[in-house]
Amino acid sequence: MKIAIGSDHGGFALKEDLKQYLLNSGYEVEDVGTYSLDSCHYPEFAFKCANLVSKGDCRFGVIVCTTGEGVVMAANKVKGIRAGLAYNIDVSRLMREHNDANIIAFGAKYVSKEEAIARLEAFLSAKFLEGRHQIRVQMIKDAEK
Repeated sequence: MKIAIGSDHGGFALKEDLKQYLLNSGYEVEDVGTYSLDSCHYPEFAFKCANLVSKGDCRFGVIVCTTGEGVVMAANKVKGIRAGLAYNIDVSRLMREHNDANIIAFGAKYVSKEEAIARLEAFLSAKFLEGRHQIRVQMIKDAEK
């Protein structure tokens, strides 16, 4: 499975940790940047990641900034994207099960490497439950039209 990953300078270190975890776990990773701690603009990397997921080039995306909020707002502007902020393990699992989320976001200032990995594992191992949740996801898709 191929996963897109991106961050701004505030999320760079955590992005690198998560990328290494994914590679070590056997995932193919498309790193869209940033590639340093130099100041940059988070929407650029959120859009790159979201576009890869939206087009189907990557199954899921991982985005990181200082709070996670900026990258979520930007990614959710891309048609077909349902990005959520992973603020605990339950939410990380539920965003997949209930919302069929395809991008998980992290706020690097507010999560440790270990917590982020556990949340990412919960996200990637969860399955969309469909049923009544499919109706709600379809409502979101319809609003994009």
